[in-house]
Amino acid sequence: MNKFKKIGIVYKQEATNVLAVCEKIEKFFQSKQIVTNVSEINNPEKEIDLAIIVGGDGTILRAARFFAPLNIPIFGINVGRLGFLAQVKINEIEAGLEKIVNNEFKIDERLMLSLNKNGTIALNDIVVKSSNSSKTVELMVYLNNKLVCNYFADGMIIATPTGSTAYTLSAGGPVLEPSLDAIVLVPICPHTLNARPLVIPADEEIEIRSKEDKEPFTVYVDGQVDICGQKNIMITKATKKAKIVLLNKDDDGFYTILREKLNWGKDPRA
Repeated sequence: MNKFKKIGIVYKQEATNVLAVCEKIEKFFQSKQIVTNVSEINNPEKEIDLAIIVGGDGTILRAARFFAPLNIPIFGINVGRLGFLAQVKINEIEAGLEKIVNNEFKIDERLMLSLNKNGTIALNDIVVKSSNSSKTVELMVYLNNKLVCNYFADGMIIATPTGSTAYTLSAGGPVLEPSLDAIVLVPICPHTLNARPLVIPADEEIEIRSKEDKEPFTVYVDGQVDICGQKNIMITKATKKAKIVLLNKDDDGFYTILREKLNWGKDPRA
């Protein structure tokens, strides 16, 4: 028996062919006598048991921040480019939805970050950069009130294991398996050769301060929300986790995604 009684279909208006995909999903669940609600990402329905997100990774990130505090799991259908967080592509929709109806899935809980304990959360990362895009920034990083290092760099990325395959990876950070209870700190283009990424337990309290005589910095949450004029921020593990529906598949999950979407381990000469 299907565990989801009401399913929300959430889309981003600007995505290509998105309304046709939503209609296809809606008709599928109607044929199974399952109630659906279709809403745009700017105003998603709250009274649902599952949110199916139609879009790219950006839409899924935004949905995760909205639905995590509500304890509503999300399932991504990729109509974007990379689709790292999505479970199925357009040509796999019916097979994927059939697995949801037949309860052939698990719900993976992903660590999220909290900014200043004010309700602002991130699934991928929180990034600190100079408010003047042409300048570097000097940041003092503290863990549990103990100074770790002064970084003179283009910025700092604080990422979850889910976000370790995003901006963090491009900046030279390590890949973390999504189930790890850890956070990674990666300086962006540091002005020294001995500043390296740092992996810490997720329970650590991270404080980032600007030098008193320096300009304030800007904070970016999942690359979508920017908060200007900050001189001191606190980052902690969020009390809520994102719940992501993962289909039962005959592969090795996360590592298959690395190979297929990031060309992991492939010979560059091939």
